[in-house]
Amino acid sequence: MAADAMPRSPGGSDAPGPPVLAALADVAYTPYWLDDPGRPRPHPALVGDERCDLLVIGGGYSGLWTALIAKERDPGRDVVLVEAQEAGWAASGRNGGFCAASLTHGLGNGAARWPRELPELERLGHRNLDAIETAVARYALDCDFERTGEIDVATRPHQIDELRETAAQAAALGVQEPEFLDRDAVRAEVDSPTFLAGLWDRGGVAMLHPAKLAWGLKRACAELGVRIYEHTPAEQLSRAGTGSSGMLVRTPYGRVRARHVALATNAFPALVRRVRPYIVPVYDHALMTEPLTGEQLAAIGWQRRQGLSDTANHFHYFRITADHRILWGGYDIVYRYGGGVRAEYDHHPATYRTLAQHFFRCFPQLEGVRFSHAWGGAIDTCSRFSAFFGSAHGGRVAYALGYTGLGVGASRFGAEVMLDLLAGDDTERTRLEMVRSKPLPFPPEPVRWAGIGLTQWSMSRADAKGGRRNLWLKAMDRVGLGFDS
Repeated sequence: MAADAMPRSPGGSDAPGPPVLAALADVAYTPYWLDDPGRPRPHPALVGDERCDLLVIGGGYSGLWTALIAKERDPGRDVVLVEAQEAGWAASGRNGGFCAASLTHGLGNGAARWPRELPELERLGHRNLDAIETAVARYALDCDFERTGEIDVATRPHQIDELRETAAQAAALGVQEPEFLDRDAVRAEVDSPTFLAGLWDRGGVAMLHPAKLAWGLKRACAELGVRIYEHTPAEQLSRAGTGSSGMLVRTPYGRVRARHVALATNAFPALVRRVRPYIVPVYDHALMTEPLTGEQLAAIGWQRRQGLSDTANHFHYFRITADHRILWGGYDIVYRYGGGVRAEYDHHPATYRTLAQHFFRCFPQLEGVRFSHAWGGAIDTCSRFSAFFGSAHGGRVAYALGYTGLGVGASRFGAEVMLDLLAGDDTERTRLEMVRSKPLPFPPEPVRWAGIGLTQWSMSRADAKGGRRNLWLKAMDRVGLGFDS
């Protein structure tokens, strides 16, 4: 482990044995989703000067949805999008492909922060997921979209009661109620000896191929007339000058003058400096298996292809792909001192070993399966674990950041919020307390490092002690920094 990496949460007392390590022998250290011969060629970089009505900075989901919806709202609007690398290369091409309706990172987190407007947030979230499904069909986005739902599984006895409480909470709020599955019922869906119960959200989550979604959105934007420049990092944001009402963005080989700017940079340092203390980048990692045989698939069931996640604080997420592989990710959350985003942070062998060990603990019937890909990437985390929004430069600039791993679905909602803010419109979205409020900022280093490390350790202790939260986590709950999924 690198000297500046936050210590991992414990993965069990026994170290991975030779069979587990052998499963990693031939792994390719690259995101499976991006390792595709059909990957589109990048657009040329910006050279010279450009002018537009709206400049979108960032070519992930957040920026692509913003550009697309801007053209849908006003086809005559002149839109430019710049991306520092290639569209979808960062979080949008590295995530697990869980496209959720939740805008609040689950009912528990939403109820703790916005209890009065949670039914409205749930309604807007499901409408947002419906809109994504509609866009997939309208623009022929070939992204393996399947609205299979997701099962949260209990792997320890105390988590069974937590699942029942979540179901009761949903019923009390009048939102879509998930289906509780006892041990036999959940194992009839997906067979693991570690599963004790489950909670199935049948309609609130879709599975998809994340990189293909980004590539499809890029194509759709270009077809609507968005001018896209890749390998074009935005280096500086300022007012356009005396007598001008717009903004000026400098790139390595050119400049863009725009009436409005939408910042969709997520984990990377925001060009509006006062926003930076609200975000820390943390690294998440995943493994992908080789394709499973028919016999291996039969051994685990999983015929309805739901997404799955366990309910620990340090949780795993896992799903089955269109070509019958299993993606297995999560658990460790790696924070680097100072909060940098660097290519060398993408890989963490200790986490890969832990994930492989946990995979075979969950599915012992898959002994002998090998992993084909291993990768990691940065998540833009904020202290309330769901997106926040705002504007700068007199309303000429808008931003949506802090999705904390929920951006596959929620980024489309964030795009609509940014466009509402730039237009100065009073909408059902801009009236939300969630949109009007900000999370607490993170403290500077070294307090940030120490606080994140203590929180990680405390969450691991809670997992090991039947969910009981220590004094530190209780204090975090009181100041609004706790996380109850």
